[in-house]
Amino acid sequence: MRLKDKVCIVTGGAAGIGKATAERFAEEGATVIICDLNEEQGQKAAEAIGPAATFVRVNVADRQAVGEFVDGVVAKYGRVDVLVNNAGVLRDGTLVKVKDDVLVKQMSEADFDLVISVNLKGVFNCTQAVAPHMIRQKSGVILNASSIVGLDGNFGQTNYVATKSAVIGMTKVWARELGRSGIRVNAVAPGFTSTEMIASMPENILDGMKARVPLGRLGEPRDIANAYLFLASDEAGYISGEVLRVDGAIVVGT
Repeated sequence: MRLKDKVCIVTGGAAGIGKATAERFAEEGATVIICDLNEEQGQKAAEAIGPAATFVRVNVADRQAVGEFVDGVVAKYGRVDVLVNNAGVLRDGTLVKVKDDVLVKQMSEADFDLVISVNLKGVFNCTQAVAPHMIRQKSGVILNASSIVGLDGNFGQTNYVATKSAVIGMTKVWARELGRSGIRVNAVAPGFTSTEMIASMPENILDGMKARVPLGRLGEPRDIANAYLFLASDEAGYISGEVLRVDGAIVVGT
């Protein structure tokens, strides 16, 4: 078992990629603490995994709540070996929309701020809370959810792309800052993945997405979870500061 006796936190673990990651980690011997805002789904996810998983309702954008959560995990289990910063939200929209020389629509400041607070500040909050414990342990793995759009950009996602690009930058900084304490930091950049949100899209949209993937299918949450598992394991012991694309060689464009 690749994660035997490891204590792992997975944010946004109630559904989709986070849930699949929690499942894979537990299958490989880890104790998994799932945190999410969706209490009903989170409890169900933990119960489905079994005794190896527990759920705690946490808003990753709330620094105080995150600090108390991480301190609680350390008090109960004595350590944190792996942090997966997976929690994220979408509020898509173009920067501006102009019709007949008149501004008719634009991305709202509220939508911009919400995505920044969860996808970027949430990663900062959780990592800053966990890092001192890992430094004292002289070991640990931090894995951050980026996206192919954080590398390539995407139409109508100013806020989301900004966060996913910034996560890559933070990953590289933290790999350098924390490496001397035996802590590895990497990011995973998924492509189009068949999560609950994607699966609800119209069939013609899904077909168009698949057509842009040379492998001919969307990713499954377990595909991304397997990448997290590899990076969390000792098999990736000399990998840090990297971004692993898991996208079926997708071509992203306008």
